[in-house]
Amino acid sequence: MKLMIAIFAGALVGAAVSAPAGASPADGKKVFEGQKCNACHYTDGPAKEKSIADQLAKKGPELWYAGSKFQRPWLEGWLTKPEIIRSLAYNSLTDKNKGDHPKPAGADAKNVADFLMSLTTKEVKAGKIKPKRSLKGRLVFNKKMPCTGCHRSAGKKGKVSGGISGPTLIGAAKRLNPDWVFAYLNNPTFFKPFKAMPTFAGILKAKDIKNVATHVSTLK
Repeated sequence: MKLMIAIFAGALVGAAVSAPAGASPADGKKVFEGQKCNACHYTDGPAKEKSIADQLAKKGPELWYAGSKFQRPWLEGWLTKPEIIRSLAYNSLTDKNKGDHPKPAGADAKNVADFLMSLTTKEVKAGKIKPKRSLKGRLVFNKKMPCTGCHRSAGKKGKVSGGISGPTLIGAAKRLNPDWVFAYLNNPTFFKPFKAMPTFAGILKAKDIKNVATHVSTLK
């Protein structure tokens, strides 16, 4: 009986985390579509791209796994006050990101966040990565993997370095779900069939990939 009560209580806690009180994914979807966000972002998975041409035709990143990728507090905050994550415009290696992403007002931002957080994938397994400093992960990130060629991050003393062709990893600790980072590193083509980022699974040891995901989960 005690075991059943514990399991039930755990389920309630899990439900509270994934679906905050007053959550309104349906209302958020209406706002999302009403403001024509779906003109740039598709929310029905799995991945649709069948060719590089399909990828280049996209106007913004796919969001069909947004609930598995992002952390909700960050997402709602970002919708309220969007900040540039990718220095270059989407699908461009030359044009700068104008930073003119539209933002829903008032309760709309919360509802859109609720909608996007309802979009999840079983490819991301919960509890795989526990955020903590990983010296091995940092070493692989900086030396074995060309992560810094495309992604910016801040070192111990706050010094920013890295490329700008990919999304910044500054603030990844608050923005990204660590378990999504791990799943993406292991199987990037599931999320993005045609992408510039290399596939490291099968090249790096499984432990190295896990350490890198752990390292990324602490980047501020």
